[in-house]
Amino acid sequence: MSKLLLAVAGLLLSGAAMASHHTPEERAAACEAKAMDKNGKMLAGAAKKSFMKKCDADMMSGMAKTCADKAVGKSGKPLAGAAKTSFMKKCEAEAPKA
Repeated sequence: MSKLLLAVAGLLLSGAAMASHHTPEERAAACEAKAMDKNGKMLAGAAKKSFMKKCDADMMSGMAKTCADKAVGKSGKPLAGAAKTSFMKKCEAEAPKA
């Protein structure tokens, strides 16, 4: 019984972790926490700016990939053209709320 409760708790916590970092402030805070050099010191200046830009882009591409995976029509075929553009815009706009 305790193993089951532990498994359920793990799933809930992992789901919460996956749903986080959607707003720009949350993404910036997450990237800020990771902005360290190989010696464990915080990055500064141009190195930090470059890291933050790449980190934010990586997080956004993860959200876009999730939306792209969901872009399937009723027939099961991938969406294309204006339908896909519309779906992607709506999906990415709703992602921070999820």
